[in-house]
Amino acid sequence: MREPLTSAKPGASILVLVSGEAGTGKTRFIEWLVTLPELCRVPRLNVAFTGSGAVVRQEPAPPAGTAPAAGGVRFERPPGRPQAGALAPPRSNPLGAPALRELADSLDTGAPTLLVVEDVHLADEQDAYPLRKLLARPLAGLRAVLTYRPEELATPGLVLGAPVGYPAGLGIVQLRLGPLGEAEVRQMATKALGEDRCSARFVARLHNRSGGIAQVVADLLAELKKAGPLPGPEATPAGLDRLTARDVDEAPVPVRRAELVLGRMAALGEEPRRVVRAAAVLNEAASEDELISVAALPTGSGRVALTAALSHAVLHEVSVGQYGFRLPMEATAVYQLMPGPVRGEMHRRAAEALTVRHPEPWARLARHQLASGQIEDWLRSVENAALRAVEARNHQLAITLLEDTLAHAQVRQSNRSRLALLLARNAYNGLRSDQTVEVLRRLVDDEALPVAARGEIRLELGLLLGNQIGRDSEGRAELIKAVEELSTRPALAARAMAALALPYWPAGSLADNLAWLARAEATAAGSGDEVIQAAVTANRLTVLLSMGDPDGWQLLEELPRDDEDPLILHHSARGVSNAGDAAIWLGEYAQARELLAEAPKLGTLVGDLYLQQMASAKSLIQDLMSGHWAGLAVRARAVLAEAGEMPLIAGHAGLVLGLLAVAKGDWSQVAGWLSGSALTGDEGAVPLVAAAAGGRIRLALARQDLGAAAREAAEAWGRLQAKSVWVWAAELAPWAVEATIRAEELGTARAMVDEFAAGIADRQAPAADAALMWCRALLAEADGELTGAAEYFWRTCTRYQTLPRPYEAALAAEASGRCALASSPETAAGISELSAAANELEALGATWDVARVRAQLRAHPGSERRRRGRRGYGDRLSPREQEVAQLVGAGLSNREIAITLFLSPRTVEQHVARACKKLGVLSRHDLATVSHNGDTSG
Repeated sequence: MREPLTSAKPGASILVLVSGEAGTGKTRFIEWLVTLPELCRVPRLNVAFTGSGAVVRQEPAPPAGTAPAAGGVRFERPPGRPQAGALAPPRSNPLGAPALRELADSLDTGAPTLLVVEDVHLADEQDAYPLRKLLARPLAGLRAVLTYRPEELATPGLVLGAPVGYPAGLGIVQLRLGPLGEAEVRQMATKALGEDRCSARFVARLHNRSGGIAQVVADLLAELKKAGPLPGPEATPAGLDRLTARDVDEAPVPVRRAELVLGRMAALGEEPRRVVRAAAVLNEAASEDELISVAALPTGSGRVALTAALSHAVLHEVSVGQYGFRLPMEATAVYQLMPGPVRGEMHRRAAEALTVRHPEPWARLARHQLASGQIEDWLRSVENAALRAVEARNHQLAITLLEDTLAHAQVRQSNRSRLALLLARNAYNGLRSDQTVEVLRRLVDDEALPVAARGEIRLELGLLLGNQIGRDSEGRAELIKAVEELSTRPALAARAMAALALPYWPAGSLADNLAWLARAEATAAGSGDEVIQAAVTANRLTVLLSMGDPDGWQLLEELPRDDEDPLILHHSARGVSNAGDAAIWLGEYAQARELLAEAPKLGTLVGDLYLQQMASAKSLIQDLMSGHWAGLAVRARAVLAEAGEMPLIAGHAGLVLGLLAVAKGDWSQVAGWLSGSALTGDEGAVPLVAAAAGGRIRLALARQDLGAAAREAAEAWGRLQAKSVWVWAAELAPWAVEATIRAEELGTARAMVDEFAAGIADRQAPAADAALMWCRALLAEADGELTGAAEYFWRTCTRYQTLPRPYEAALAAEASGRCALASSPETAAGISELSAAANELEALGATWDVARVRAQLRAHPGSERRRRGRRGYGDRLSPREQEVAQLVGAGLSNREIAITLFLSPRTVEQHVARACKKLGVLSRHDLATVSHNGDTSG
């Protein structure tokens, strides 16, 4: 639009027609247009139509050599030829041809003149006529912009109510402002609510309910801000204020949109209003016959009524032959004002109308049957809808339908048990739902149910508690009870035993897990059930790979990945996903990447949303370890937003964000990210908790809090001893051993290393092997064998490079260089290793580590940086000042910066003061803001 308006020859005339339904941004477009540098200096005439008349504003060109005021100064003009600079209230009587011509003539200088006419659809004939006359013979240099709502034009298709007869020399450009796309809605949502609150499902529902209409999106977001605390300057690691699709559904209809649709409806006669109410009851696109049937109108008058509703833009043709509201919320606004008896009768007729559709829309049918009191029909339709969803592998839909139904008191016990069992069989494939847990808990406590039925429900409850809900001890207790109750159903009992065999959870030792696995295999073999055998096989390979037993890889190859039975395929998908997870902790990153790419594809085939989300969460750990840090924090936050209240998925994202925060020096964030229920205590998954403990120990060591580091190390080591899966010590052992050494408990540290070595003997676990080498290097350094320690650290670096684990390789190279220089200050290799480590850490973005390594380099007499001597930097920050400023921006205190850079707190304070002066900021807070944004060049 800018091009034709600003680039046309001075004497040329241009007409721009801007159309768009209510709320699409026509006013915002005009506000943008009139502030363009090319247009804000030309004379402008504004005409805005309202329901009570026209408001005319004239703005003369600014005097030569002066700049116009921001947004322009608008002078209100009375009718007639205006006097320069005169002010008068805006007039609201008809515009009139003489008045418009006089106003236009006052600007007719032959130079470009801008005419802006807003909301032309509100103009009556008296106002439209002079505009038609003006555009039929436009002034030289006229730039006319007209905005309107196409659906409200008095004569459809004719902007000014009648043909204009535009001259051949008039350039005409059309702009249609449509709805926003989902990506644009996401931008609006994250700006208003914060990125961590806006999951993909939330944004998708917001886009759907608002129709992408910008004003509706803005109004809904204003309502949703009340649903939880607004985001502060720091993220909320626990994600307790995330918004869901249900929050969008429960938000009230914005006043503007409700008044728009209800106002249009009020202008209709009684029969068209009945058609509109029928559309509100159906709440979906419907055919003409369906709308007329639900409205209980004869065919002829019903067609006339529908046509009236369409012509008044209350209803729309949403697809060929299908009619409904423009936005789902408009149906809500109409439905809420309908009397109860009218709603009930219309729902009954809607149910009758839908029974002739094929295939039967069971879920929609159920809604109308419930609203019209047809309880038995409703329950039958719900069950059919759930079964169809399961057949289509849309388990989440089945879960939602059954949950909502079981929440109603009208459901009798006989129906409740049957529907609850169907819910239980699908709950494990869906996402977290506390509502499902409560339903299943009530059923397993019901003594009237047969024992075997309770056992099956209890099995599903135990799986749900241990995975989606993240309460493993409760889930394990339910699974043990389920084994007893399923004594007459060995196939299901074997599935419970196989779940108890998984060592991932902290309860029970590895020996207990292996005993359950042996029972599961024996029971499954005797059952003759191929589905259960597939389940046990998937869990067996999980156990073996978790231990680092290479036989697990052979079992993985034998999984039936293309079986036609969806239940068998589901267990194969689990096996692939679990193998990918095990590969990450073992250090088999190439295999992990392949498996985590395959798992969600299999999950899609079987409709397992939880497995798909878990694959995304596990991929975060994979990328953290293999050094793919670009954009990783953003992805982790997105996964965290999607996780909702599922602790295990949130734990993966929190671990990644916490460990990144340690490396980047964002220490104020670490405790929050690494303190989730999945990363602490006795409920979290063992490898996740061990890795998070490693991060917490490292932070305590960095802060010189040796007591806290030693306590954390002892507790974390005790948890691993209880489980005895020592390959999972890879992310903990180096930090736990270092903390123990620095706490002057060298004997305990040796025992830890010996225990670790024995635990991973004969295991295929490259990450654990590298970590063990690191631990031995730490012992050598503690013994004062610096040359040997440097060699151990260098071998550690090489092993991590092979995996690859670039971050750990750089840390090992730093340690090797440190030991080499301590043993022989003139060793060039030590300086080279420190320099290489600094470069690698800088490439990763590990701000804190880079600052620490470079401080070591400068402190050494053999460093090139040191030999350069002092130099003046003028108004630019020195390298040391830049490092201090960056660490301030990361949130470190002066004491923490001093520890990192081997300086005194007083020296750090001086560097902060000089950095503030050079950058022109007044406080440490301002310096942190500048540094966080990366502008520390001075």
